[in-house]
Amino acid sequence: MLKKENVVVFDFDGTLSASDSNCEFFKYCLKHSIRPWIFMPFTVIGSIGRIFNPAGIWWREKLRRFITPKLVHDFAKEVIKAHKQNRFGWAADQVAKEKKAGNKVVLISASPDYLIPELVRDMKFDAVMCSKMEKEKPYKYKFLCSNKNKVVALDNWARDNKIIPNVVRAYSDSRQDLPIMEIAKEQVWINQKTGLRK
Repeated sequence: MLKKENVVVFDFDGTLSASDSNCEFFKYCLKHSIRPWIFMPFTVIGSIGRIFNPAGIWWREKLRRFITPKLVHDFAKEVIKAHKQNRFGWAADQVAKEKKAGNKVVLISASPDYLIPELVRDMKFDAVMCSKMEKEKPYKYKFLCSNKNKVVALDNWARDNKIIPNVVRAYSDSRQDLPIMEIAKEQVWINQKTGLRK
């Protein structure tokens, strides 16, 4: 039998943390590897593609074409360690407060599975959903957890846990999250630069 549960949804980059973990990974790779420089033409093509099709997957894969399993293995831990310093001061307290109120607290992020789970492990979310990348080709998506797919990810999690999610609140900094924000009873919009509520 399905059980109705109150759920609070958080985005990560720009919502709980300043700057973007994907961008931080890219910048770190630029400083420590020649591969991003060699693959710069793909980065340019991806950047142009983003203008014409913001929701697309192909340009995202072009931007990340330089990423290999070795780069993830060698650099992800250092990027995660540094990026944790960008977390807004209120973030962990708010997650804890929502849990204390009896809500299921989930994080749904478009960032990849080689960054997000470790970035938020200490925050004790009930569930962490993010983009799933191919292990041998970590620039390719198995599932892009963005836009409408955030709702899909939430529905899949709810089905697997045999619950009916009642989204009482959702936190985000981006209009790309409108599909998940619109199913929430309360929408909390965050300024991605200051971490303050808009």
